[in-house]
Amino acid sequence: MPDDQVVVTGGSKGIGAAIATELAARGHEVVSLSRSGTAPVGRAVACDLTDEAALVAAVAGVAEQGSIASLVNNAGINVAHKSSELGLADYEQVMRVNASSTMLASREIYPHLKARGGGTIVNIGSFFDKVGVRHQLAYSASKAAIAAMTRVLAVEWARDGICVVNVAPGYIRTELSEFWQNPKSLAWIEERVPLRRPGTSQEVARFVASLLGERNAFLTGETIYIDGAHGINH
Repeated sequence: MPDDQVVVTGGSKGIGAAIATELAARGHEVVSLSRSGTAPVGRAVACDLTDEAALVAAVAGVAEQGSIASLVNNAGINVAHKSSELGLADYEQVMRVNASSTMLASREIYPHLKARGGGTIVNIGSFFDKVGVRHQLAYSASKAAIAAMTRVLAVEWARDGICVVNVAPGYIRTELSEFWQNPKSLAWIEERVPLRRPGTSQEVARFVASLLGERNAFLTGETIYIDGAHGINH
């Protein structure tokens, strides 16, 4: 039975798929939880991450296959609306997928990490947690919540040997986003980001994998921005 299982939520596509692929390439046993139940590598488990009972059952099923070493909370959605027109249903859906699933998955993984003497939880946030972005109230609020959860869980679970880190990407070019099909968007990024380009899913994936591989126990509770210096550019 594998004793190095890494659970990745939302590992079927985008940044999550890149993270799963990178972890598998470095020898980790990867289990992806997603609504579609598909994954580029490793084992895939179909799970509605907004359904508490389904998530509880999914984590229990993974634990039956072997020890869980780490968790990457990557699952997320974005619904853009003018704040004056944002409906409660859309707001709550973003919060459930992005923030509530992070809390639930972390809660369910916790006893398994504690039982093995510790482990690592990496949350995928966003630099939107610290900047004002038009039409992104729900998404920004959800990512700020993830940063807050990271700090709280790091403090509570440090004595159990569990590190919790929040990785907050900036603009990342993926095959899923229509944003990058617009030449004006690319021109804006080149002007605004000091590196003059968006990041890649692979760059995020390599950093996440390095956190799990090195497991620096004294690095916990922090939000680390991987945004090409965009968020600090003035």
